[in-house]
Amino acid sequence: MSVSITESYLTRYRSVVATTADPAGIYPLTGAQRRFLLARALDPLRRPDLAPLFFHLPRGTVDLPRLRRAAVGFARRHTVLCGRARLVKGIPVLRTGEPAVEVRRVPVPAGTAQDALRAELGAAPAYGPALRLLLACGPDEEQELLAVVLDHLACDEQSLGAVVAGISRAYDAAQDGDGPWPEADDGAAYREAVHHQLRAEHAASAEASLAYWGARLSDLSGLREPAEPPPCPTDDEEPEKGMLVHRLPAVPPKHRHILFPALLDAGSTALRVCSGAGQTPALGYPWGGRPTSAPDIMGCFINTLVHPAATGPARIEDTAAAWWDDLDRAGTPYDEVVRAVRLAGGNWSGTLHGILTFEDLGRRPGLRLAGVTGRETHLAVPLRYAAPVAMAASHGEDLKVRLVWERSGAADDLARDAFGVLLHTLRRHLYALPPTRDTSTP
Repeated sequence: MSVSITESYLTRYRSVVATTADPAGIYPLTGAQRRFLLARALDPLRRPDLAPLFFHLPRGTVDLPRLRRAAVGFARRHTVLCGRARLVKGIPVLRTGEPAVEVRRVPVPAGTAQDALRAELGAAPAYGPALRLLLACGPDEEQELLAVVLDHLACDEQSLGAVVAGISRAYDAAQDGDGPWPEADDGAAYREAVHHQLRAEHAASAEASLAYWGARLSDLSGLREPAEPPPCPTDDEEPEKGMLVHRLPAVPPKHRHILFPALLDAGSTALRVCSGAGQTPALGYPWGGRPTSAPDIMGCFINTLVHPAATGPARIEDTAAAWWDDLDRAGTPYDEVVRAVRLAGGNWSGTLHGILTFEDLGRRPGLRLAGVTGRETHLAVPLRYAAPVAMAASHGEDLKVRLVWERSGAADDLARDAFGVLLHTLRRHLYALPPTRDTSTP
């Protein structure tokens, strides 16, 4: 059996640690972190992978110096927010130091806060701070908009909840003065969590798992890359990305167990509309992370799984069964999956046609600053997505569905058709099914 990608990385990482003057300040990167770093380096526009959250608050709510103290104090408690991904002797690592935080007000001389934040994030530096809190308010707006922006190298879905709750607590505790703040107190736990993730990635690279993925994804189509990157739009041009949003009712409890398979089926159908006939698009979705018993550590402990968006089975139960089979091999690193497909004779290069994310809002607290709860909103911002079509679903009091697409790759009319098909498929699966037999045991 050939050496796994994870094993090869760890061998080179250990050689760096053995020869560096500051081994305690260097941490390995998970497979997902290394992919984000590589994608950033290869992107012609050097766009970072960011995870932004946006909150409306009444004008004058936020005390910016207090928010800055809260953000720095929160970051000091988390190793990954006190570090930056770097190459040391050619090996990608996390090198720790002072908190990588930026907190400031974004000027809005004209237009809206949303416009100002879109422009700000569109110009985000490739290797900027791990955590940015950007506040904006237009001259005629009664509410200000706070963007909580995390570098994806430092966060996953579980981390988003941790940072919102942590900033809320730290803001309440941040009175006048600068501390004293604790140093990063999760260093040992963070190091063990990363090594645990890498051990799991290595174990999931066994021959049986690679053979499964090689067969499962052998029919994927390649993604036609543009001849050159699209130019950045000027102020009077249409944004390079479009977004559609729709709210569906909360999913009935009897159908919650098929919610994600329904999203996979709906997303696959939408991708086929965008990709055209004769294509088997690759639909990626983040999955995995720390075990439920693991510490609540900020970091990026996810993997990206790939679903072949071919014409699906007639029954949602069959989609669910195939998905469960995929989850049994969910730990196989993305890079290993791509290599397995190529070795199996497929022509898939690893590029994704679409990306699907799902968030259970019941797992994440709201942002609350000094007793005022922010109202979360969503913006179509010119960030680098993992695919030209991105679909996101958030389930709380309702099911909020979003479609974001690159206008350089799909016309608006085609995207609207795809979104209509996506919503129709979700309605058919989640709201028009007969009651299912309860197979649970008391």
